[in-house]
Amino acid sequence: MPRRITYRDALREALDEELARDEMVVILGEEVAQYNGAYKVTQGLWEKWGDKRVVDTPISESGFIGMGVGASMLGVRPVMELMFWSFYTVAWDQIVNNAAMVRYMSGGRINCPVVVRGPANGGTGVGATHSHTPENIMANFPGMKCVVPSNAYDVKGLMKAAIRDNDPVMFMESTKLYGEEWDVPSNDELPDGELVIPLGVADVKREGTDISLIAHGRAVITCLKAAEQLEDEHGISAEVVDLRSIRPLDEDTILDSVTKTHRAIYVEEGKPFCGVGAQIAYMIQSQIFDELDAPVLRINSLDSPAIYSPPLEEIQLPTPEVVIAKALSIC
Repeated sequence: MPRRITYRDALREALDEELARDEMVVILGEEVAQYNGAYKVTQGLWEKWGDKRVVDTPISESGFIGMGVGASMLGVRPVMELMFWSFYTVAWDQIVNNAAMVRYMSGGRINCPVVVRGPANGGTGVGATHSHTPENIMANFPGMKCVVPSNAYDVKGLMKAAIRDNDPVMFMESTKLYGEEWDVPSNDELPDGELVIPLGVADVKREGTDISLIAHGRAVITCLKAAEQLEDEHGISAEVVDLRSIRPLDEDTILDSVTKTHRAIYVEEGKPFCGVGAQIAYMIQSQIFDELDAPVLRINSLDSPAIYSPPLEEIQLPTPEVVIAKALSIC
């Protein structure tokens, strides 16, 4: 039987394996050590690796993100946990004006191999200030990479690649996925002895011929549910493309899919204005316009701050039903 583990456990495995592989890897963040992390992602790592490798920080994102960025310039590889990605705004200068720019401004002489990770999602009833999805903002800055895994297999392989990367990687997870299980092979089942997924390689999660549903993060799960219903109830074959990383972006996989299906919808939990889907839609229509049999559509969360009321927030985010309705409108 395939080994099934949670998204949380796969993430922890990746961190543990990279701590073992490279003594310059350290984990920094609020409550990541004795408390085992706010979401228990780092559970047991402090006991195993000690105070110098798993470090509790004060509640000061600007302080510990800045410390990690500075340490990375001297060869350390910090993995820094934000309890919510919403708090990136407190460390804005450290992330976008220092980490993203130092390699370019030093003429390539100074690397900044940091990973900033944590949950970036709504849907958990924690209010507008704790529910940001800033992947479109982070992807806007040359010099940074942005990764948004949708499942346990990908989160392990992508985290290991992110830690080894010499550029700053913004790694965005979902609290709503932490407890979900997927098939993730153990290292002794893998030909190379470990699971590493290169950044910038998208994945076709479901083959299809009639329409391409393109997404990242938890929206991929929404698309897979919608694709199943489209097939069973309407006879429509939907292909589901998971970006996995937004920057670098795997343009070829997206364009190949839409060339095959001739229709596309981009689905994301971020806001519509200047969203990731806007970039993807422009790319499709500018490069393969003649392949399209219908306009490229986009599905986002409703364009307002995250709604605190759980029943309302549930319908603020994309649902399979909305994806099905949009797909039917162009098929």
